[in-house]
Amino acid sequence: MTTIDSPSPSAARYRLEVVASPEAMARRCSETIASAIDLALAERDRCQIALAGGRTPAATYRQLGQEHLPWERVDLLLGDERWVPVEAEASNARLLRETLMAGGPGREARLHPVPTHLASPAEGARAYAQTLAKLCGEHPPVLDLVLLGLGEDGHTASLFPGTAATAVTDQTVTVSEGKGLPRITLTAPVLSAARRVVFLVSGADKCEALGRLLDAAESVERTPARLVRPAAEVLVFADRAAAEGLEA
Repeated sequence: MTTIDSPSPSAARYRLEVVASPEAMARRCSETIASAIDLALAERDRCQIALAGGRTPAATYRQLGQEHLPWERVDLLLGDERWVPVEAEASNARLLRETLMAGGPGREARLHPVPTHLASPAEGARAYAQTLAKLCGEHPPVLDLVLLGLGEDGHTASLFPGTAATAVTDQTVTVSEGKGLPRITLTAPVLSAARRVVFLVSGADKCEALGRLLDAAESVERTPARLVRPAAEVLVFADRAAAEGLEA
């Protein structure tokens, strides 16, 4: 494992950890999330974390679900969700049910899926904003941890380049669109307000986007993932394929 500190003097501060294997990356990410949950529950009655969808975090979620934590005090939210039924294969809520909550201790966590059964994405976004407000009671809501992915185009959650969602600062949840589907996403201010932000990046097809994420001169218009600017250092886990050329 190689650790690289980003020299970015402004916006977010990044720490890149290049991990040798998918198994090691899943283990390190799981350990990091479990530690954040432990820390939060030592200070508060409940812990709220927002998790990413996609293929990359599935192994992390399976491992995390085996951790012996007080899961009954953990609220699981989604950084974003496709506007599909909760039982659809593309559903991020389904991903969590089939991995983190599949049968180990993690099954005791409380999942708060995006209500995609409502009449429209706009109604779903409003309802999810109410869920956030009820759970966190702050504005913007302060989540204990947010796990994010990174798209080849530089998007994270459902903040895609060129979409109106990237400019939303007066709402906690908004409607977006990506790859032909309406989506519900947490907005940049909410992601930035989290106590801990972690990116999980895998594959050679993410190498260019990862380089742009870590580049202090990169624009948020081209790489909206740089809109996530928490006060604390951002931890980025990447495999060797995604980080090729970034270790020099």
